[in-house]
Amino acid sequence: MSADHHESPGPATPDAGPRDRPGSRGAPGAVEPATWRELLGREHLGAAVVLAGGVLAGAINIYLAASLLPTAVADLGGASFYAWNMTVYLVAMVVATMLTGRSLSLWGHVGSYLAGFGTFAVGSLACAVSPVMAVLLVSRGIQGLGAGLLSGLGFAVIRSALPSRLWTRGTALMSAMYGVGNFAGPALGGLFAQFGAWRPAFVAMAVLGVGCGALVPRALPRTQRPERSERPGGGRGSVPVGALSLVTAAAGAVSVAGIVTGTLAKAAVIGVALLLMGGFVLQERRGGSRILPRATYQRGSSLKWVYLTIGVLTFGVAVESFLPLFGQRLAGLPPLVAGFFAAAVSLGWSVTQIAGSSVTGHRAVRRLRVLGPVLLAAGLLVQGLLQRADTPGWLVLVWVPVLFAAGAGIGLAYPHLSVAAMSSTRDPEEGGRAAAAIATVTSLSIAFGTAIAGILVNLGDGSMLDAARYVLFGFAAICATGALTAHAANRSNRAESIAAAPLPQDR
Repeated sequence: MSADHHESPGPATPDAGPRDRPGSRGAPGAVEPATWRELLGREHLGAAVVLAGGVLAGAINIYLAASLLPTAVADLGGASFYAWNMTVYLVAMVVATMLTGRSLSLWGHVGSYLAGFGTFAVGSLACAVSPVMAVLLVSRGIQGLGAGLLSGLGFAVIRSALPSRLWTRGTALMSAMYGVGNFAGPALGGLFAQFGAWRPAFVAMAVLGVGCGALVPRALPRTQRPERSERPGGGRGSVPVGALSLVTAAAGAVSVAGIVTGTLAKAAVIGVALLLMGGFVLQERRGGSRILPRATYQRGSSLKWVYLTIGVLTFGVAVESFLPLFGQRLAGLPPLVAGFFAAAVSLGWSVTQIAGSSVTGHRAVRRLRVLGPVLLAAGLLVQGLLQRADTPGWLVLVWVPVLFAAGAGIGLAYPHLSVAAMSSTRDPEEGGRAAAAIATVTSLSIAFGTAIAGILVNLGDGSMLDAARYVLFGFAAICATGALTAHAANRSNRAESIAAAPLPQDR
């Protein structure tokens, strides 16, 4: 059989369902090819809607709330706490993604999803009826807990909700929801804000949560709670309080860095966050109960390089937060138009990963993992070179395909890297932890990226053109390192595959 026939991203082949087992059709070792029609067909449509809907709810809410906040502040007051709305939400999301495994061990798939959608809906309703800014902040935290749990569950539950040959397409569908949310959130938020209806917008989010939650009992398999030895993400041990506290503090520090003024202050807070992340890694390496899989810290494992590459790719997404600013100040675009120009990155991410998820050959997938960061970095570099004061209209139009290409770099690599993480072990507990950690790495990286972008903007020292170039060139340099981590992941993955292959006399 050709080495390029089917991708097996980790040292262990994903647990196969009845239709996934080699030899079930065609030549020995053949695997039925996955199709979008199968994923969205009657058998798997419900699960796909629940998995994707959970991610979409949290993604839309980030940018929808950002569009609504000016109107809410005008109604409630508390302008000094404006930035904390995003901070509280993102930190709560990060914390909740790390508790995904624990929720699965306690409540199972259906119970965990009901808790996630329920928490999100309650938080959304609380936002809608908030009488003062303090209540709105607490409500945003509740929303964030629900959104983070739903994001983590999507990547963890996909292992059992879908057959392994559909993991890549399922992951592509879920991660595309981040892009859809980044595109639809500002549009919906702007529409509600146009009529001063910020409270109904949060009610709409609650309705979305309730609607998706109603599908859960029928869409996901009705199983009892996993046995202790099978609980994904922490069934055998207690909650990793030490590691959880350190990474939560790091996430909080990163979010604060986006709020404090002054480049030195921002850099100092980022430094504290990096120290806390270093402490997190040390705690994880020697702790009995951990957040990331044990294989992440083993010498020669590809998993750490997979997570680092995912982190670099999603770090680049944070540039979207500042692209509308550059469009307004440098090209004179109206706010709504500037927001849609910035969403070209998310559009490229979403469209490309839907198409790229059909690639299955070993060599092709390895190339996409490396090509993704290269394309992302190249797009940001070119975008930086295209920045001009008083940008003419024709040049603004060139921005769109360039930003789309940058987003396409994320879309080409992200689903294959996600499947590599999910397939890194046969152990159900470690596999669940590996899958849930994808959402944790994604949320942390976006938070770090937003804070770093804020520092780079300040380096512009009042010049918006310089600020734009610092951000775009800086992000291009950082994202380019993803090609190195992806190459390291491919090299380690090949070594693991060779080590796991049976000897000739065993075949």
